[in-house]
Amino acid sequence: MLDKKDTTTTPHPPPNVVQQNGATTHVKSAEQSKESLHQLCSQLHDKISAFLASTPETELLRQVQHQTKISLQVVQEALQRYSFDELAISFNGGKDCLVLLIIFLAGLSQNSLPKSSIALLNAVYVMSQHPFAEVDEFVDICVPSYHLDLARYALPMKKAFEIYLEQNKNVKAIFVGTRRTDPHGEFLTHFDRTDHGWPDFMRVHPVIDWHYQEVWAFLRALEIPYCSLYDKGYTSLGGTTDTHPNPVLLENKSGESTPRFKPAYELVEDLQERLGRESR
Repeated sequence: MLDKKDTTTTPHPPPNVVQQNGATTHVKSAEQSKESLHQLCSQLHDKISAFLASTPETELLRQVQHQTKISLQVVQEALQRYSFDELAISFNGGKDCLVLLIIFLAGLSQNSLPKSSIALLNAVYVMSQHPFAEVDEFVDICVPSYHLDLARYALPMKKAFEIYLEQNKNVKAIFVGTRRTDPHGEFLTHFDRTDHGWPDFMRVHPVIDWHYQEVWAFLRALEIPYCSLYDKGYTSLGGTTDTHPNPVLLENKSGESTPRFKPAYELVEDLQERLGRESR
């Protein structure tokens, strides 16, 4: 089931955007009209349901099924606490928030969605000061594909969320793809209200306890397209000035001058995930 598959994306022209108060917000495109958010959520629900009902071929897939069920329960609890319009997702095109997005959409019941056929999912993208073109291209593809009403901010994270919440006063909770091994993720729970001077909102962490291999097993088992940088040895994405292919994945033979790297999903150890990131 997890043989190598070409699930990366090809460049896609960015959809129409408007600028407002430091944010870039995508306007609903014609492509988004072809399939409603209701239809997308139904399709993803069926896809994940089939995955959960299948007999796992490996212990890793069994564990992914277990993690997926927990994450879906967190989504359901969030929907009990908040309405659809009060929820948003932090999305930067990375693997973790991609898993989060798929599970969030699959967990949205028809009763929790707005009745409008043009409904969009609140989303915020805090961009790196030096973004990869490949990341922005992938995010551009995700906007219409996943019906995101995406606001982009090339600002420090705290300031970005402050402005986003000022411009979207209905948002009370934001889904975040933080995992336990990420910086500052060690003591987080599924629901954590912000503190220490951050703008006030509830952070929801459905994938907090997922391991690195589980993230990739999920994406590959469900054949979810992902950013092309991951096939070039990048395992954790930041900006162009502080992110490099993971040295653990270097596969050059003796005498080769051009470095070649294995894809990100071949990394095994959680603690090696950020070896391609420079500390700031």
